[in-house]
Amino acid sequence: MRILIAEDDSILADGLTRSLRQSGYAVDHVDNGADADNALLLQTFDLLILDLGLPRLSGLEVLRRLRARNSTLPVLILTAADSVDERVKGLDLGADDYMAKPFALTELEARVRALTRRGAGGGSTVVRHGALSFDQVARVAYLNDRVIELSARELGLLEVLLLRPGRLVSKEQLVDHLCEWGEEVSTNAIEVYVHRLRKKLEPDVRVTTVRGLGYCMEKPGAGTAQATSTASVNASLAPSTAATTATVATGLSGSDATPSAHDADDATKAASQSSAAPASRTPRSPAG
Repeated sequence: MRILIAEDDSILADGLTRSLRQSGYAVDHVDNGADADNALLLQTFDLLILDLGLPRLSGLEVLRRLRARNSTLPVLILTAADSVDERVKGLDLGADDYMAKPFALTELEARVRALTRRGAGGGSTVVRHGALSFDQVARVAYLNDRVIELSARELGLLEVLLLRPGRLVSKEQLVDHLCEWGEEVSTNAIEVYVHRLRKKLEPDVRVTTVRGLGYCMEKPGAGTAQATSTASVNASLAPSTAATTATVATGLSGSDATPSAHDADDATKAASQSSAAPASRTPRSPAG
């Protein structure tokens, strides 16, 4: 999950960034409203933490422009303790929640988890997917009730796919959700992370590759349903296949079924002529 922090207080921004990164989030930071607006135009985020008292462009204006673009990005606004009017304006402009300064980091982290769950359409802190479960608070994944050892990047990848079951996620989208500014992560690296994650999940949970498009975490039971469908098709084809085989066998019965002596002699002559002729073949270049 990727979070943008728009906060001009460098000490507060640094504390928020460190805390959220330790919780497994990818975090980017801007210190003015103009940069925040530009980042929201060009990048994909899962949450915006927005200070209303930003220079160059106020937080309220950043929020107004964001909602004018019909963005549903969850927004948590930060305000001074006595700025009731600003909090009301922010909520009316489309903010999802607010916190008054000063605040406890543990409370902010809890509100971040709540807003990212809401943005993903979920309510519980534990996301379940067949035999797989992911605790968003403890940042731990379980498969058949056993903890899976995952790196921070694998955990982030799992979360992105898990919150979009049955939906295609492109490599570019994964880079956007998992990586901060300045990180050099190629699509080839994404392939490596997916491969490692797949080894730890399969066969209980399947992550399929749609070549040239991206990845999809199959919904529970999808693989079983596909196998059942294939078996049904094979079963329906079996009688007609058997009938066709019987017809062919019948048509070959009698003189047509067994080569005549004349046919055998012709075959022998052809083989002798072939062995006597010099072997001259034009070399073929390797395919592809």
